[in-house]
Amino acid sequence: MSPVQEILNEEQRDCYQELTNVAMGQAADRLARLLNAYVVLPIPRVNIIDCSDLHMAIQDAETDSAVSAVCQGFIGSGIAGEALLLFNDTSFADLAKLMSYAGPLNRQAELELLMDVSSILIGACTHGIGEQLEIHFTQGHPVVLGQHCKVDDILKSGNQQWQRTLAIEIHYTIEHVNIECDLLLLFTEDSVARLNQKIDFLLD
Repeated sequence: MSPVQEILNEEQRDCYQELTNVAMGQAADRLARLLNAYVVLPIPRVNIIDCSDLHMAIQDAETDSAVSAVCQGFIGSGIAGEALLLFNDTSFADLAKLMSYAGPLNRQAELELLMDVSSILIGACTHGIGEQLEIHFTQGHPVVLGQHCKVDDILKSGNQQWQRTLAIEIHYTIEHVNIECDLLLLFTEDSVARLNQKIDFLLD
């Protein structure tokens, strides 16, 4: 058995998926209310990945597609990580329309829309997972990693201090409009053992 497999067994992976299903459902509900639109929910992907393979964790992330990205750290009960939201640049026009944004769609307007969406999705997801595991996560300030950049460039600019991480990926799309984004929850190596203890407690 490889070291990667030893960190996470199938029962634990399924449990992480169930926890994430609940959390992302709460986040999608908030986003749907804001946009008055139907949010399509996928099955979240849970993997242990090496830092060098982070870009492979992003579903359908084409290397030549432009994205804007926000990163936000979170910590609680000795468990830490960061949430990374990658928003497809082609989504801004439809997002502005759904949010009845009246002004010109310049970089500043796009930034405001990006921060609104990231605040809802990151906040609701981390809160939802924390609530189920009885962890109160404190969130850091959101940081814009880039606007209109390639995925690989944004991932290179990230300051990952780990070699391997637990990655939970959620790919959100809005029905009937061209809006999609990827939310990645990346937990530090030190946090994985603590998280697995909590997961094992739930499984017992």
